[in-house]
Amino acid sequence: MGKKNAKHTAESFAEVRFIGFVESAGEDWARIRIYPEFCNGLRGIEGFSHLIVLYWLHLRDSEERRTLLVYLKRHTVNVLTGVFACRSPARPNPVGICVVELLKREECSLTVRGLDAFEKSPVMDIKPYIPRIDSVEKAWTPEWAC
Repeated sequence: MGKKNAKHTAESFAEVRFIGFVESAGEDWARIRIYPEFCNGLRGIEGFSHLIVLYWLHLRDSEERRTLLVYLKRHTVNVLTGVFACRSPARPNPVGICVVELLKREECSLTVRGLDAFEKSPVMDIKPYIPRIDSVEKAWTPEWAC
């Protein structure tokens, strides 16, 4: 078969393009600025009450990316947990995900409530929250995660 038919891996095609950034973040609301070349992608977004925002944890883009085991800080139980079984910001790929309420859109800017990102965090993607797809009935979690 030779090199012509070599199997391609996802890594050979992987490329992340940030579509915007968190312009301001406060207690009650945050503003996401979408770059002009991606602004057309917001068409129709006003029809959704909630969005899923994926962003880069830019303040964690360091040696912590090699961390695979963490002690959970927000829980009363001191449990050593793998990063894929928790929401720790220390991860091999520091990607944050958050469901937010869309308050308004103004051209290439979205004002949202509930974003847990910091100012200047690069935004990777935005998706509409669709309850019949994104809500899971009868989901369960370990007791220590509650």
